[in-house]
Amino acid sequence: MSGNIRIVLVETTHPGNIGAVARAMKTMALTALYLVRPKVFPNAECTARACGADDLLATAQVCEDLDQALRGCRLVIGSSARQRSVEWPTLDPRQAARRLLAEAEQGPVALVFGRESSGLSNAELDRCHLLAQVPTHPHFSSLNVAAAVQLFAYELRMASLEGVAVVPEGRAVAEAEVLEAMLEHLTETLRMIGFADPQQSRKLMRRLRRMFQRARPDHHEINILRGIFRSAQHLARRLQP
Repeated sequence: MSGNIRIVLVETTHPGNIGAVARAMKTMALTALYLVRPKVFPNAECTARACGADDLLATAQVCEDLDQALRGCRLVIGSSARQRSVEWPTLDPRQAARRLLAEAEQGPVALVFGRESSGLSNAELDRCHLLAQVPTHPHFSSLNVAAAVQLFAYELRMASLEGVAVVPEGRAVAEAEVLEAMLEHLTETLRMIGFADPQQSRKLMRRLRRMFQRARPDHHEINILRGIFRSAQHLARRLQP
């Protein structure tokens, strides 16, 4: 099951942090490391900081973008110290670990960590079904990325050893890339019918995204929605002068 739990690092700057993350993962029996546009990889410092977790570095998936890293995932949780302007479901590390462990029984899941300097962007946070926040000191909330991964990896290990997990959602929910394609289709449809200009209605689009991520539609439901979008677009084209 641990192979279904992806640790995703986005644009990591310092190669030593990648090595330290690999070490943190291996100590807690996690094996799936995904790197989105790392600044330096591979690197001697990375290998040195891995301290024997070289096999995780050798099998790490280097991705061109976050879409590639999340392909096939049924649940995505983003680690962030920042609050969202639109309310987003937020878990602590223990809750996140139990949720990830349960969902990993059904298919791949991802836990996403951002840049050392700025974390995850709003667009990257939008890709997450849930957020996870470490209850740090309110005036000093920044954690080193490897330390954060170690904390979450420990909670995953403890939940696994104790057999503690929330009840998994037993249906085949749409993967991250399928949901994202539907949301892009929705954005284009709203523009065509004149309901909203996505560039001027980012908060509206974020709320719609949040609604669909909360609902977690399956493939059949996605197909129904996209059929409706196609019909609306067809009608909009016919009505154009």
